[in-house]
Amino acid sequence: MTIVSFLAQQTMIFSIPLLVVALGALFSERSGVTNIAMEGIMVLGAFAGVLFMKTFQTALPGQPIFILSLIVAGITGVIVSLLHAYASINMNADQTISGTAINTFAPAFAIYTARMIQQVQQVSFKNQFQIKEVPILSKIPVIGGMFFTNAYISTYIGIALLILAWFLLYKTKFGLRLRSCGEFPQAADSVGINVYKIRYAGVMISGLLGGIGGLIFVVPTSTNFNASVAGYGFLAIAVLIFGQWKPVKIFFAALFFGLMKTLASAYSAIPFMLALNIPSNFYKMAPYIATIIVLIFTSKNSQAPKACGTPYDKEQR
Repeated sequence: MTIVSFLAQQTMIFSIPLLVVALGALFSERSGVTNIAMEGIMVLGAFAGVLFMKTFQTALPGQPIFILSLIVAGITGVIVSLLHAYASINMNADQTISGTAINTFAPAFAIYTARMIQQVQQVSFKNQFQIKEVPILSKIPVIGGMFFTNAYISTYIGIALLILAWFLLYKTKFGLRLRSCGEFPQAADSVGINVYKIRYAGVMISGLLGGIGGLIFVVPTSTNFNASVAGYGFLAIAVLIFGQWKPVKIFFAALFFGLMKTLASAYSAIPFMLALNIPSNFYKMAPYIATIIVLIFTSKNSQAPKACGTPYDKEQR
């Protein structure tokens, strides 16, 4: 395996969860609801998915149990997102505080529940989901070794979700209504669009993708879950901002941050970087330093939905 192929494979492992979770946050914020609860949603989605996987892994072969676990993780994310939606949309609560509450609650709930079920907080599973070679496609020169060997089905699911997200946002009535509710909800309401329902849909989609993204992050990187997704929910919000709330730009932002994370975790396998004799802690900090630097230069040109984070009260139109 060449260094380039190795870097490409590792970059996809780190980039796809960021992409999926950032797309989830995109739907919520495009509808007008700020959702910084993506970290907590990822944790609970991953916890439910891994627990389901551990319970039924001996009864089903590799890929089917992975797909079923993704469904369980997604449903869990939707349920958690409904709490945020109710507080933000019905109760007009501060959306940042609501999201922070979920982020605080999620790891504590996962640890407590895991200990109640199995006496230890780590939920282990057997990683049997890596695809050594995709038939035919793995034989394609150059890209075959980069994207179709030692891969996970979640990589292709992530790309499919990107295409679907773009289509929903820009080619459907739902997407138009979602975007209008995030830009000018009063105008949307005046033409008969139910702003509350659209915002609920946006937040629920964010929960679905956040839960799926949590499990997609855990499976390729570990064989146990310890109520943590390493800050990926917050990093996905940075990807969303860097991507200017647009699916294609979010994809490239996710690739950038995924590459930074790959270099941070796999620098010892790259002769050039290893020869520099730079302390390992520097590489571990690099993705987050890059996040701060990128946000400093891009936040002033932010194209966030104008009504994002602002509660909508139908009676005060």
